[in-house]
Order: sequence, then C-alpha cells, then structure tokens
Amino acid sequence: MFPGTLKRGLPLTNLPVSSLRDIPEIQGLDSRRGLVRIPPELDVPLTPRVRRLIDAAPFRRLAHISQLGLVSLVYPAANHSRFEHSLGVYRMGLLYLRRLSYDDRFQSAVSAQDAEALIAAALLHDVGHWPFCHLIEDMRLPDVPKHEQFARRHILESEIADALREDWGLDPERVAGLFTGDHTDAGSRILQSILSSPIDIDKMDYLERDSLHAGTPYGRNFDQQRLIGSLCLNEAGDGLAITEKGRTAAEMMVFARYVMFSEVYWHHAVRAATAMLQRAFYRAHRQLDLAALFRLTEQPFLASLFEAADDPARELLDSLFGPSRRLYKRLAQYSYFQHRETYELLARRPYPWLASCAEEFARLAGERLGIVVAPHEVLFDAPPVQLEVQFNVQVFSPRDRAYWPLGEISPVVHTLARRQFDDYVKRVRIFIHPRLAREMEKLHDLPPLLQAAAANVDAAV
Repeated sequence: MFPGTLKRGLPLTNLPVSSLRDIPEIQGLDSRRGLVRIPPELDVPLTPRVRRLIDAAPFRRLAHISQLGLVSLVYPAANHSRFEHSLGVYRMGLLYLRRLSYDDRFQSAVSAQDAEALIAAALLHDVGHWPFCHLIEDMRLPDVPKHEQFARRHILESEIADALREDWGLDPERVAGLFTGDHTDAGSRILQSILSSPIDIDKMDYLERDSLHAGTPYGRNFDQQRLIGSLCLNEAGDGLAITEKGRTAAEMMVFARYVMFSEVYWHHAVRAATAMLQRAFYRAHRQLDLAALFRLTEQPFLASLFEAADDPARELLDSLFGPSRRLYKRLAQYSYFQHRETYELLARRPYPWLASCAEEFARLAGERLGIVVAPHEVLFDAPPVQLEVQFNVQVFSPRDRAYWPLGEISPVVHTLARRQFDDYVKRVRIFIHPRLAREMEKLHDLPPLLQAAAANVDAAV
C-alpha cells in the first residue's frame, strides 16, 4: 500500500483516530494551557512528564550553553541556547508524529510507546552537548568522545533515567539507543531517520532558529508546513520520504542549508574564531579532565580552559573572550573548484597534522620574510574529516505509484546536495595574527610554500 491511500480507496481524512494522536504531548499541540512560548511565536506544550525532564540538571545546563557558540562574535544576536533549540526540536517531533500518524505503514511499524520514545529523544537529543561541542568534535582527538555517547551517559546516569521509567514507562536504554543507532528494527530506523536524516527535526528547527537569531533570512526561506504535510515513508518502509507536493519545499530547504553554511556557519570571520579556539583547545586539552570539563556550562568551561592554557593558548583565548576582540586576519582562501590542488592538500586532514603544517608554514614564512612568526600566529582552517549529511531523500508520486530520488528529479538538489555538499560551502583558509598582516601580504606565491610545509610535516612523520 502506498502513502496517501488506504484500503478500498478511502482518503486519508477518513482514517480512524490513531492512538498516536492520543499521546498527551501531541494533543497538547492544540491546547491553550500548559504552554511555553519560544521564538518565533511558537507555543510548546509542556505536560507534567515533560516538565520533569526539562527540570533535570543535565537538561537545565543547556540553558547556559549557546547553540551557535562563536557565531555570536560575528552575528551579535545569535546567542540563543541549546535549551531553546531542544524545545523547538521536541515541538517539531510532535508535528512529525501527528502527520505520520495518518500513514498506515507508519502506524503498523511504530507503536504509541515507540512514538513516546521518539518524543523523549527529541527533547533530549542535545543533552550530551558541551560548550563549543561541534568545533571540538571536528578535531577528532582520541580523548574526545562523540556527544551522542555523552548524551547516553547523561540519560542513564542521572535523574532523567528515573523520570523516563516512572513517567513514561520507557527503558532509558531504548531512548539513548535512538541517538547511537543501537536499534536496527524497521520501527527504530524510522525513528532514527526522524532524528537524523536530510529532513530531520533537528535541521528543520535549527535552520529557522539560527537564521532568526542571526538576523538573516536564509534559513527561513522554505515552507516548513508544506514539507511536514508531505511526509511519508520511503519505499523500503524504514525511513522518511516526501510526496510530490513537498518537492519544492525540500528544494528550498536544500538551498537554505547551503546558504546558512556559506553565510553564517562558515563565514570567514566565524571560521577565524573557530580556528583560534581549536588551536587553544588543542594546546590545553592534555592538561584537562575532559570528562569533567564537558559537563560544565559555558563560563566554567572557559574558566577551566584559561586555567590550563599555556601562554600562546591564553593569548588566543583572550583575543576571543577578553575585553577586546582581536580576530585573526584572513591571508588566503582556497576552494575546491578554483584551487583544487591546494584545497586537497589541506582538506580533511587530521587536526594534529593540520596544526603541525601551520606551524611549519609559520617557520618557513618567517625565514623568507626575515621576521619572527610564532607557531600559534598562523592557523589553518579546513573542511574536517567528517562530512555533512548529504540530501538524499525519496519522493513518492501517487500518480505513478513510484519513488524517485530527489537528486534525480531536481536540478537544485543534484547541484547543491547530491554532489559533495562540503566542497561547495567550505573553504581552506589561512589565518594570521593581526600584527603580521602587512608583512605576510608580501608572500605573493603561497601554494609552493604550503606544499613545502606539508612535505616537511609528512617527512617528519
């Protein structure tokens, strides 16, 4: 049976009331009581069992962890919290479940208890995040856990576990397993695709929310309601798809994500700050108790980092968080399409190699110019090893009773998402200390110097 149809040709609107829509939180979407308001003018239903979860200490700490971290150094209003975003994702999860409750295949695969596990997971999906989590994870240092594993610890080793058992009748392992992909049955794969996929509830919330707080229109220029209204299951019945009526909204979502990366997340000044904090963390992390550090909120986290930092790392941190902002300057940047050889020289390299290469470049540049360039005064920023999720989603045509990959029927998606997304929006950049800007501009032919630095590092290894 295909999405949008029922036995004997009955339309969707004649579907009997689903037990999924009897879940209190889903019913709360239409209530005028027990609500909390979040931007942009959205009412989020808070049942007693939801309140108990968000009042738990691991969740409350999210109110003191910014969603976008260093982006606020460039977009001053982008200082919203992961607490706010988590409420938005939870609300989006309710909207997805309400829509999918009209899909007979979804009802067959996902029970009411499964749906409640998804609701709890949507609310708790960021509970494992620590301050500046993604930029630290991108470094892929051996002592740094994935935030999904950290979320598991927060859920299983705190009052959250008791709340899930007592108020929801859920095994905390069941909820935590939705983050880590531990469950492999079809119903769990569907729930996991709601949490993490090209059209997941996390992206649906953060694109709009980050765009709103940054003061940019880019992440809000797609029709969320149309896209949600088109949700169905894919041909295999184990993940999300959309019907034809959601195609344009999906195309616009792809473009919104592309522009948000290009203009906000990978803005050159944001990446300068990112490179500075990464180098400071890299220099200090061996002196830190990371398990304890990652349980802190933002200000105690930074205080601990300052305390463990050596002089170069402290200088970098002070330039970011001290009384005066002093971001490093962009000396050069290289794209996959315009400077492929140089781009591929540095992109997706392990962070220790990249840091060593930047230090060797600083030494070679200093020798060529006859000046002193400290190792930490040159920073390389490059696309990390981990790639972004590609936008690969199926489109169901009721008329043809067939599924088509969106990338095959949409030139927008084929161009911006089916080919490597990272290569379009991310650049290799060289950042330098502001005091070096005038002297370093005399280095007119940088690629040979970069190649020499890379060769020296490779030889040393």
